[in-house]
Formats: sequence, structure tokens, C-alpha cells
Amino acid sequence: MRSTKAVFKKQFKGSVQNPEILIQFMIFPLMAFMMNIFVDMEGMASDLMIYAPHMAEEMLASMPNVVTMMAAVFAGMALIPTVAGIIAEDIEKKSLRFLIMAGVKPPAYLLGVGSVIFMVSVLTALAFAFVGGFGGMDFVIFIGALLSGVTASIMLGAAIGILTGNQQSATALAMPVAMILGFGPMIAQFNDSVARVLRPLYSQQLNVIVDYINLGTDVSLWQSFGIIWANVLVMAVLFMVVYVRTGIKG
Repeated sequence: MRSTKAVFKKQFKGSVQNPEILIQFMIFPLMAFMMNIFVDMEGMASDLMIYAPHMAEEMLASMPNVVTMMAAVFAGMALIPTVAGIIAEDIEKKSLRFLIMAGVKPPAYLLGVGSVIFMVSVLTALAFAFVGGFGGMDFVIFIGALLSGVTASIMLGAAIGILTGNQQSATALAMPVAMILGFGPMIAQFNDSVARVLRPLYSQQLNVIVDYINLGTDVSLWQSFGIIWANVLVMAVLFMVVYVRTGIKG
């Protein structure tokens, strides 16, 4: 417990002193707010109805809510490079080596770093829920799905960071992975083959839950949440295995 607190304090102080990390937690809800005001998706579909009625009907049937769309991108994409960069920086600056020598175990280190990111993400999730006007059970499902996706992204970013070992490599690997996870589910909304390929990934299941909230689609929430947390477990194990094998070399 002391190890976790020490890592948490170190990471919290570092995050507060780095405005670049904090800005991205604010920019996504702000973009969702602005798009919610200025982007008229239904109006676009209505205009399209004049020239391509079949396409417009399909667009209206699968139209994502702007807020939930941005929230899904945030949870499925934005955090991966951030966490990977934090872990890689600890390796590059030898901080991780000193922590290991001080007896910090993989779970304590991951919990300490991840708790800071998760804590700020809770505020971001509440901002999304406020902008989206969610209430009742939709609020519970939305927050639960978003924070589950956040947890998976934290684990994946940590695994990439510990695997690469320096910030440049971490960014180079994390960005394409994040883009696939963030934008792949958007493509999957219009292509069933892509949806089937991405089905085991947490970001796809996050979008399945989002569609349930927005469109009332017939899905198993238990199954979707189960797949997301299976992703979390797999990536947590990957992080710990790599930490034990290579962390002491940081």
C-alpha cells in the first residue's frame, strides 16, 4: 500500500506540472460540447434525403450521438499514448529502476500510475455525461462503459510503455494502435466484416454499448462488459510479465 501511495504521489505531482497531459482530458468534452451545438447531423441527413434517400435513411438509422462518439474515441484512443509515454519516461529517466530497487511490485506501480489517470478520467466522464444529458440507467451504463474502456486503455498504454522502454518508441507504437482502436469501430458501423474482426476488442464493445444507449439496439450488455474486462485482464497480465522481465533494465 505504501508503494502504491508513493507512486501515486509521484505521478500526481508530475501530471499537475505537465499541462499537456491535463489538456487532453478537457479537450474531448469541450469538442463534444461544441459539436453538439454547431453540427446538425439530422439536418445533414435531411438534406441528403433529397438526393440519396436510401443513403439518408441508413445514415439516420446508424447516426451516432456526437457526445458518445467523442467519449468512445477518448476512452478507446486518447489515453493509450499518454500512459505509454508516462511509463516509457519512467524507464528512460531511470525512475522505474529506482522504484524496482526500492521493492515496488508490478501491481503497486501500475495501480499508482493508473489511479491518477483514472481519477482525472472520472471527471472527464462526468463532463461527457453532463454534455450528453444522460440520466437514470443510461447514465449508469454510459459511465460504467466509459470507465471500463478507460481502464483497458490504461492497461494497454502501460504494456506498450514497458515494452518499448523510451518515449519515442512508445509514441511510434502507441499512436497507430490507438488510431485503430479509436477509429476502427466507426468504420465497423458501416461494414459488418470490419465489425466481426474488431468484435474481441474493447473499443468495439464500447461502441456496441454506445449504440445500445443511442439507438436501443438489441445487445447483451453483460457480454460486452465481459469482453472489455477480459481485455483489461489480458493486458494487465502482459504488463506484469514484461515488467518482471525487462523493468529492472530501465
